[in-house]
Amino acid sequence: MNYHNIEFEITDGVALLRLNRPQSLNSFTTEMHTEVRQVLTQAAEDKTVRAVLITGNGRGFCAGQDLNDRAVTSTDSVPDLGDSVEKNYNPLIRLISSMEKPVICAVNGVAAGAGANIALACDIVIAAQSASFIESFCKLGLIPDSGGTWHLPRLVGMARAKGLAMLGQKISAAQAEAWGLIWQLVEDDKLMETALTLAKQMATQPTKGFAFTKQAFAQSAVHTLNQQLELEKELMRAAGKTYDYQEGVQAFLAKRTPEYKGE
Repeated sequence: MNYHNIEFEITDGVALLRLNRPQSLNSFTTEMHTEVRQVLTQAAEDKTVRAVLITGNGRGFCAGQDLNDRAVTSTDSVPDLGDSVEKNYNPLIRLISSMEKPVICAVNGVAAGAGANIALACDIVIAAQSASFIESFCKLGLIPDSGGTWHLPRLVGMARAKGLAMLGQKISAAQAEAWGLIWQLVEDDKLMETALTLAKQMATQPTKGFAFTKQAFAQSAVHTLNQQLELEKELMRAAGKTYDYQEGVQAFLAKRTPEYKGE
């Protein structure tokens, strides 16, 4: 299928999504949201897809919202930005977070505004040496959306989260790695090789267990210790009934390489 704003392919169990509006640093328009949501929904539902990799074409990963797509003048009525968040950004973050397979993000350049927070919503984030992150919302009198106010304090603590959100200073990929915002920093020319190798490797693993892990971490933010222990018990019970667990045990005892199905 032909897309105007993205590139999408499925190979070796990996769904690769490339944001493809390089002339505008892959900033989002309504049409681009529709295309991204369509292919990520497809990836979530396709049993042959065992891992998802998101990156951007050109010199930027994503500059957030394309302001030209909802430009306003002094004579226009006041825009309802909450409507844009509700219809576009919130469904995207929920889709990434709830997907029952790992979502990897390869940040190839600047990740600004919603672009930064979309990256941080992914399960594993790898960034090129030249990449950078900026919570640019404060420059327009806005707040970090796309899960920014949820993820930032949990990743870097409240003091740094407030500094990032209220000062809007660009931080390098190296600093993002040092602060725990991302998983790994790699040389620019090694980014896609590293990310694809990881995605393909994860696609061969017991991905149903990754889904349970994502669920457990998501609930931990609102649970007491006792509630989380109960959830772990129930998820472990469910994990123990999967094909992959049985295959893993049998392969271990037989001293052979397991062949997981993500089931």
